[in-house]
Order: sequence, then structure tokens, then C-alpha cells
Amino acid sequence: METILVDCVQNSLRLFMYKNAIFMCERLLAEFPSEINLQLLAAVYLQSGQAYSAYHLLKGTQMAQSRYLFALSCFHMDLPNEAASALCPPNEPGAEIPNGAAGHYLLGLVYKLTDRKKNAVQQFRQALTIDPLLWGAYEELCALGAAEEATAVFDEAAALSIQKQYMQQLSTSHSINAANEECDFVVPNKNFSSEDPSPRQSKLTQGNSLKDISGNYHAHGLNGGASNMALYNTPSPVASQLSGIAPPPLFRNVQPAGPNPISLTSESSPKSTVNSTIQAPRRKFVDEGKLRKISGRLFSDSGPRRSTRLSADSGANSNSNVSAVSGNGNTSSKYLGASKLSYLALRSVTVRKGQSWANENIDEGVRNEPFDDSRPNTASTTGSVTSNDAKFHEQEEAAASVGSTTLNIQRITSGASEILSLLRILGEGYRLSCLYRCQEALDMYTKLPHKHYNTGWVLSQVGKAYFELIDYLEAERAFHLARQASPYSLEGMDIYSTVLYHLKEDMKLCYLAQELMSTDRLAPQSWIAMGNCYSLRKDHETSLKNFQRAVQLNPKFAYAHTLCGHELSTLEDYENGMRCYQNALHVDTRHYNAWYGLGMTYLRQEKFELSEHHFRMAFLINSSSSVIMSYLGTALHALSRSEEAIETMERAIQADKKNPLPMYQKANILVSLERYDEAIEVLEELKGYAPCESSVYALMGRIYKRRNMHDKAMLHFGLALDMKPPAADVAAIKAAMEKLHVPDEMEDSP
Repeated sequence: METILVDCVQNSLRLFMYKNAIFMCERLLAEFPSEINLQLLAAVYLQSGQAYSAYHLLKGTQMAQSRYLFALSCFHMDLPNEAASALCPPNEPGAEIPNGAAGHYLLGLVYKLTDRKKNAVQQFRQALTIDPLLWGAYEELCALGAAEEATAVFDEAAALSIQKQYMQQLSTSHSINAANEECDFVVPNKNFSSEDPSPRQSKLTQGNSLKDISGNYHAHGLNGGASNMALYNTPSPVASQLSGIAPPPLFRNVQPAGPNPISLTSESSPKSTVNSTIQAPRRKFVDEGKLRKISGRLFSDSGPRRSTRLSADSGANSNSNVSAVSGNGNTSSKYLGASKLSYLALRSVTVRKGQSWANENIDEGVRNEPFDDSRPNTASTTGSVTSNDAKFHEQEEAAASVGSTTLNIQRITSGASEILSLLRILGEGYRLSCLYRCQEALDMYTKLPHKHYNTGWVLSQVGKAYFELIDYLEAERAFHLARQASPYSLEGMDIYSTVLYHLKEDMKLCYLAQELMSTDRLAPQSWIAMGNCYSLRKDHETSLKNFQRAVQLNPKFAYAHTLCGHELSTLEDYENGMRCYQNALHVDTRHYNAWYGLGMTYLRQEKFELSEHHFRMAFLINSSSSVIMSYLGTALHALSRSEEAIETMERAIQADKKNPLPMYQKANILVSLERYDEAIEVLEELKGYAPCESSVYALMGRIYKRRNMHDKAMLHFGLALDMKPPAADVAAIKAAMEKLHVPDEMEDSP
């Protein structure tokens, strides 16, 4: 009953029928109360999104798996301290973290959530050491800015670790298979004793417990008689040795108990053994002719394809083999006693090359194992093998086993090498992206095979890299391809909507927002896209509500907090805007956009020292951003550190020559230092990058006015007005034109 219930729960989980799984698992726990079954019910609750139920169910449990599931429940319920205590009990400092790599990964997430960065990094690295294929741990290390180069993580040591893990699994699988063969498929006493079983054997057969599965034999291709059940007998001594192994599938051990064939002695007549083998009750899906063939190769068949020598020996020496088996008890014990050769011989009847009676195709009435019909089909070809034949058979089995193991090792080695080679490229590209070395990341991603490059995740990473490089056109192209590759994925769609916002693609942005909403209304990316859509239309209050909805759906989404801060700053609600930026930093201290937002807020409030500090913090995270460097230079200039400001602007220009902001700010600083010729040179160069920027011509007009070159000043003011600047700039330009001949009216800023 317990096996049936467990199987039902697992099938329900596999088919995502959580309600049924919970109901049946509750029945299981009521009927068979144990912590193991408690863990299964907790796992069902977790998978069905009921972490609170698993939490209350597992509270106070001590087994390793229970502690892991309890910690997982605490993590989902935002109880990080309890999760850490479950994984690392305070009263047991040396306790092993459950579930190996998964346990260390979960503990790393808990430490990250509680701002214990060093401990988190240590746990993520430990998880990768145990399981190099735990990609999530490497992602977290990259996000924390603490990841080693991918070539150092996914190296030869990682390959050896993978090989070791899979070889251990292979070894365990072989051990279990061998044990199952002994347990389930050894031919029982009905075949290897006299035709008339002893009273003791009959008693054992009739007294076998078959309560749970009685009456179901015909449904599985078995005759209902007791003699047929003997074919599926699992000797109890062997079964007791396998008590630590998971129970076999249902109906595989529908067998009465009997003596262990390995321990058979001369009490069973060798002659009657052979005869009973031929006359044993047969399965209804094996015909009589094939039974004769089986009996003819009773101890000589080592697999589907035998050596020619053994085949010849089987035909030519059949009579001598029979007489050898029919001799005295000493001779019979040599082949059928407790020796290893006897055990191998018995197994050769029932299992070949790892195949078993359970693998027969019951529905079609045939066996998966092929038969060699080239042998003499005579009932007299029974017998056993000679001592040399048995040894050769053992050597043949050993050679086959070694060959199979070697092949498996080669496959594991090759597979591990291919996977790690792929992860080295993906890992290094992602690491460089998280360090904002975006051009290097793009170069790394181009090394991927086309089938991996053209996946949604990779194309989204490419789009993010272009976004950080302020190449919005290429970013839009990459994200568009990502949408085509994975139209159901929301990976990177928040950044995609921001790209469309910067490109002022109103129609595309609205269409994207509607598509995301139809895909998943409960995803923060959908509401961020909607918020960007309203922000582009200057409806900042509605935009703010959408961003706040994204925060509500996922409070750990740092970018949503930052966008709320941007909208509040636009509405000049600086206090609440700063609170939003701080919330973003609480979620992710490396979210440089929030540091930048705080810097801009302090800059508007003319708190230049605080502004410089926050811009510098953003710069330490993303040292390649020309925008951050530009505003850092602006703050330095406001603090009268003009030379340092000019150097910062020059670095910003070198970082991105297409960005007009640092060149314009540098020209402003040079004007304030009365270095007009240098300023004009910078602005002339800037006109090549931004030929339609009205502020450039307005600044040139002011410089020419300061130098009393009124004609050129009037020309540039007129050009600035022709480019339809904002209303505030229009008023300033007209005021400057009206006061063209008034000295000392030069304004340092537009």
C-alpha cells in the first residue's frame, strides 16, 4: 500500500496535479507516519506554492533533508535567519549542510539576502566546487562581482569532478542492478529442485504474503497458478540484504519465498534439477520450442552472441555434459553449490548482459533478449558447462563489463568536455557583462555556436550589453531577435522597454507592453514596460503607479525601485525618490543606476559633495559608463576642482566618442576657465556627432558674444532657434540675442 501511494504521489507531481498529490500524500502520512513521508508531503506543498504549509509541517524536524526543505520554506517566506539556522544549526557548528551543492547554494542566497556578501561568496564557490554544472551559483557570483574567470571555474578540475560524480552514479547503478538481479530474477526452487517439492517448500510457497497484489497476475501476463508465481520468487535471504535499497517497481517480486539458490547443496539431486528445469511451468508468452532452447543452453549461454568454440562444445558434448551433471553429489555441488561459478551459472539462465525476466515484452509475448536459433534444438542438450567453459564464460562476462565501463567513461569524458567548453564561453561573457565590460562580453558571445547564440537568453544578454554601451539601435535589434527566438520569455524585456523609451519608439513600446501584459500580467517586466510607455507620453503619475505595481509584484526587483525613483525625481518629490533609490540598493548594492539616481538628486539640490560621492560609487561599479563620468566631472567642477573635472570628461569622451554629453560638459568647463579657443574646438568637433543639437549652437553663440564677435554670435543663436529647442532654452536664447551688445551677459550654462 505504501509503495502504491508513493508512486501515485510522484506520478501526480510529474504531471503537475498538485491537488491530487497533496490528498494522496496526506493519506500516505496518515497510514504510514514517518519523517520520510513527511518530507514528501512538504515537497508537494513547496512545489504547489504553499511554502507556509511546508514550514509548519517541518518545524522542529532534524533529518538533513527535512532541514533543507524547512530552510527552503523559510527562504520563500522571507525568513532568512530561520533558513540559515536550519542549514547551519547554531548548536552544531560542525554539522554538514544538507544536499551538498544545492544546500550551499541555498545558504548563499540566504547570506546574500542578509547582506553577508563574503559568506555568500564562500557558499556559492563551495557549491560550484561540488557541482560545476550549478550555473545558478556562478550567476550569483557574477552578480556580486566576485566571480573568477570562467576558464578557472569550468576547468579540468571541474571535468574530473563531473566524471567522478557520474562514475559513482554508474557504479551505484551497476551495484543496484546486480542486487536486483539476485533479488528478483534468480530462478527459484521450483526449477532447481525435484519436481515434487518438499512439504517445507510447499509450506513456504503457500505462506508467502501477497495480500497487496493478489488477483492481478493475469493482468501482467502471468498464469494464475502457484507454479507460475514460483518463476517470480525473490528468496528472502537476498531480499534482506537489499533492505537499504529502494523497493523495486510493483509486480516485480510477486514470488513466494524459497531457499537461496546460491546455497543449494547435494540435497537437491542434479538429475532432477535438470529434468525439472525442462519441465518447469512455462510462461504463456514463451513457446515450448524456445523453452527447449533455453534448457539446452542452461549453463553455456553467456549472451545473445556466443563464441564459436562454446557453441561447438554445446552440440558435440551434450551427452557428456548430461552425464557429468547426473553424477554423484560432489560433482553436482561443484556446479550447483555455493561456489561463485555456480552462482554465475544460475544467473546465466535468468539474466544475460544485464537483461532480466522483468524486461520481457509481456504484451507482445516476446523477450527483448534475442535467441540463438543456430544451436541444435534437442531436449537432450541440457547439461552444464565444463570447468573450462565456466571459466571462459566468466572471463567473457568480465570483458564485456570492462568494455561497457570503458565506453561509458569515454562518453562521460567527452560530454563533460563539451558542456564545460560551452559554459566557459557563456560564463565569461556573463561575467564580463556583470562587470560592465560590455564590448569584451559581446566579443565573447560571438564565439558561441549559432544554435546557442540565437537563443532568447543569449540575445537578451547581447541586448543588455548594447544598452550599457548606449548603442540603442543595436540593442533594439538584439532584443527584437530575442523576442522572435523566445516570444514567451520575459528575460530582459524591462531593459528592452527602456531601449524603446530612449529611442522614442512610442508605437513599438505600446505594442510591447500589450504583448507582455497578455503573456503575464503578474510579471514585473510587464508593468515596467507599461510604465515606460506612460513616461514617454509625459504622464509621470500613471507611470509611477505602474512601476509601483512592479515593485509590489516583486519587491526584490531593484530596477523597478530605481524607475520609481526616476519618476518621483521628475515630479520633484526628491525625498520619496531617494527612498526608492535606497530600497533598490538594499536589494542589490551593485545596482549602479540607483547610485547614479542619488547623485543626480543631490546635484539638483546643489549638495555637490554628496553628489560626487554617489557618482563615484556608481563609477566604481561601472567604470566604463561615459554618462556617469560626465556627471561626476560636473560635480567636481561644481566643487571648483576644474582640472580634475576636465580629466574626467576626457576619459568619458574616450569611453564613448558618440556620446555628446561629456564633450558638451567639457566645453562648458573650458568656458568657465575662459579657455575659449579650446572650447570652440571641442564644440566644432561635437557638431559632427550632434549636428542637430540646439544647445551646442547656443553655447557657441555665447562664446562668440563674449569675444565680441557679434555677427557669428547672432548666426549661431539663430541656428539654435531653428532647431526647435525646449521652451526654457528658447527663452534663454532670445534673451541673449536681445542683450547681444550688452557686455558681460555671457551665461555659463544654457
